[in-house]
Amino acid sequence: MKKEIHPKDYRTVVFKDMSNETAFLTKSTVKTKDTIVWEDGKEYPLIKLEISNTSHPFFTGKMKLVDTAGRVDKFRNKYAKHSTQKEN
Repeated sequence: MKKEIHPKDYRTVVFKDMSNETAFLTKSTVKTKDTIVWEDGKEYPLIKLEISNTSHPFFTGKMKLVDTAGRVDKFRNKYAKHSTQKEN
């Protein structure tokens, strides 16, 4: 393993899944201006996540489409003409 390539400024932060309000405390080097008061009463930097293992369909077993910026609709529209051509 190479020496002197890993960051040294690890700190305790809270990652929060904004889709289901689940949060967990861990260490990271990610920079943020947001903070949150954790269960122990201390204030920690807050990293906001759109999706985590508590809301991702692979881990939850629920097939829920998370459509940010219409990506699912764009995909369906793009490939809808291909599926109708194969049926004919």
